[in-house]
Amino acid sequence: MTDIVPHAIAALNEKLAGQSFDGTAKFEIEGEGSVVIDAAGARASDEATDVTLSADVDTFQAMMSGETNPTSAFMTGKLRVEGDMGMAMKLASVLA
Repeated sequence: MTDIVPHAIAALNEKLAGQSFDGTAKFEIEGEGSVVIDAAGARASDEATDVTLSADVDTFQAMMSGETNPTSAFMTGKLRVEGDMGMAMKLASVLA
């Protein structure tokens, strides 16, 4: 296992600092693991959430760095979304 998930948790918590997110979302990073985001922040977990976003490592890292727009990644099939699309949009606006 690599350090992708711990880095993802740190990056997501940094982006969430001072923001309010009242739902639950999970990022599944292919071959690495899952990160859950809720009102308490980001943590390593695979629990059930309102929405699940799945991407490969490169796409996830590009989204975290701002290199790739999550909406563009979704439209091109690099980011898959299952569950509450409204919650996914809410998460995108919080992380922008």
